[in-house]
Amino acid sequence: MDCEVVIVSAHRTPIGNLNGVFSQLKASDLGATVLKHILDSTKIIPDEVIIGQALTAGQGQNPARQTSINAGCPDTVPASTINMLCGSGLKACVLGYQAIKCGDASVVVCGGQESMSQAPHCLHIRNGHKLNDVTMQDTMMNDGLVDAFNKCPMGNTAEHVATTFAISREDQDKFALNSQLKYQTAFASHAFVNEIVPVKVVEKREEKLITKDEFPRANTSLPALEKLKPCFVNGGTVTAGNSSGINDGAALLMLASLDEVKKQNLKPLVRIVSWAQHGNEPMLMGVAPIQCIRKAADKAKWNLNQVDLFEINEAFSSQSIAILRELGLDSDKVNVNGGSLALGHPIGCSGARILVTLIHSMIRMNKKRGIAALCVGGGMSVAMCIEQL
Repeated sequence: MDCEVVIVSAHRTPIGNLNGVFSQLKASDLGATVLKHILDSTKIIPDEVIIGQALTAGQGQNPARQTSINAGCPDTVPASTINMLCGSGLKACVLGYQAIKCGDASVVVCGGQESMSQAPHCLHIRNGHKLNDVTMQDTMMNDGLVDAFNKCPMGNTAEHVATTFAISREDQDKFALNSQLKYQTAFASHAFVNEIVPVKVVEKREEKLITKDEFPRANTSLPALEKLKPCFVNGGTVTAGNSSGINDGAALLMLASLDEVKKQNLKPLVRIVSWAQHGNEPMLMGVAPIQCIRKAADKAKWNLNQVDLFEINEAFSSQSIAILRELGLDSDKVNVNGGSLALGHPIGCSGARILVTLIHSMIRMNKKRGIAALCVGGGMSVAMCIEQL
């Protein structure tokens, strides 16, 4: 069976800081807020829910199922949680796309959610511990931010990319500043209004409605970035200022066959043209999108010069610069609203977040073709090509 797969709804929460405004909410709470908005606005019940989440320790059985039921989906709608680290949210959309293309579903809600604030510390004492201290393990670091093969933080891989591709500290800081400036320009022009679903939180018994991203730093300057010390390697170039944040958030999309959209009298936002994934050396995980983007564009039969907008997740300045240079991309087409260096990077959510932002940017700017892509811990990447109908 072959059919056109389109996206009819795409939304996200604001992005919160580590231990910030969403710190008391589970990832599934954030996801349920977005899913409820999608269900209410489309009046459509999906055949399936697929949600990426990288940090699930202590979060209860199958967080995607919690999201689905708590948002109001009937018990009869199956839900599954998938983990491809930073690529989880976009990979979930790929799985939704494949389910519809295969004829197994007509409507799928997919995306990503993450609460890095709620990731617990843990220890393994099931077999007993008779003597001495027991060291607790940070599941956020171990399961999300440390390379499983080289036993080093993701920042060390960013340093390896900077060295391999000869990317200077000055260029990394300038790139980070530009991301912050682009975000501030976009925010001032209300660029995120249509993609963000406000989230209710309770602080000191007072209910508040969170409507904007918490992580961006409006007062960032190049001198301030230059003063920051390297975080991962003595004498290195990767700092907190030219790295993405540790954050909380959710982003979900409703995918459907074009036939189902016509039957339900819905308006499609974009159609999915192609997708791709790629693997390479884990220590060079940051540049895996180079080949992945080429693969996705080839499957779409596109030349990269024909692509109007790119959303390429900014895990670190070093890997972002390497991708742009190697692909020869026009920086004015990439992350036009700022990227994860400014917005933050809730790892399981970010793949879906960049797709949501790309869709709304294409609509707002009246652009036809777009590619969303991101690097993935362990040396991988996933990418997707979309276009307005």
